[in-house]
Amino acid sequence: MEVTTVTKKKITKTQMAKKLGVSRQSLYYQRKRPLIDEEVKLQIEAVLAEHKAYGHKRIAPELKLNKKRILRVMKKFNIKPYRRSVKKPFKKEDLGKAAETDAVNIYKLLCPISPHIIWVSDFTYIKYKGRFIYMATIMDMYTREIIGIAISRFHNQNLVMEAFMDAEKKTEIHPQYLHSDQGSEYTSADYKTYVASKQIIISFADKASPWQNGFQESFYGKFKVDLGHMEQFETLGELIEAIYQTIYYYNNKRRHTILHMSPVQFRLNYYIKKEALDRLSKEMGT
Repeated sequence: MEVTTVTKKKITKTQMAKKLGVSRQSLYYQRKRPLIDEEVKLQIEAVLAEHKAYGHKRIAPELKLNKKRILRVMKKFNIKPYRRSVKKPFKKEDLGKAAETDAVNIYKLLCPISPHIIWVSDFTYIKYKGRFIYMATIMDMYTREIIGIAISRFHNQNLVMEAFMDAEKKTEIHPQYLHSDQGSEYTSADYKTYVASKQIIISFADKASPWQNGFQESFYGKFKVDLGHMEQFETLGELIEAIYQTIYYYNNKRRHTILHMSPVQFRLNYYIKKEALDRLSKEMGT
């Protein structure tokens, strides 16, 4: 009697997945995935506890994980950073209107390649217990660092002057240009005279063109998100303390989207590199 041996052909996972109509990856053991995702979720929440406005692109380098993975986990657990829309009102009749002064507009002329070439100035309001608190700031356009600040119950030339003088005191350096919008605070004779006395060229954005002072506009949007809701502050003193703490956080800890590091770290890196290049240049010249 002849015996016939039947040899069974081994089916690969690719073939099996095709027959079942599923992805090949789904056939592998995946029990650990939910546990791993849960751990990533906890890490994301820990980052957001300190940086509540961070999106997946800035959370990823903090955790040293792929940004697509962070985004997937955030969507899975419906984790969203705190967002707050901030709009600055303007007069419609001023839209696109050119500057009424003879000042230059550096927005249309140049971009700085080092610190203290261009400072930009602006102010914003914070509504607290039915009244307004005004904050003026000076930012270095190259490093994005806030170098001057003033807080007042009134928005006038004294407010913006104090912010500028605060920047002077902290840096002991004057920029080549000082840029702002055309608010009456900045076009006042006393303010312009004081700035000009420091051999600084005054620059004004066109009226109703907030994008021409976009660095400050962008900062205020992020600042108010990081500052949080006003209900948490029982006194004006607590609010003012929180304002300074939030600016310190922005300057020293918050990862800037464009710089990929904090403004202070970016400034320090610039001078470290500059010192190294100057030393190399000196050695090559001797």
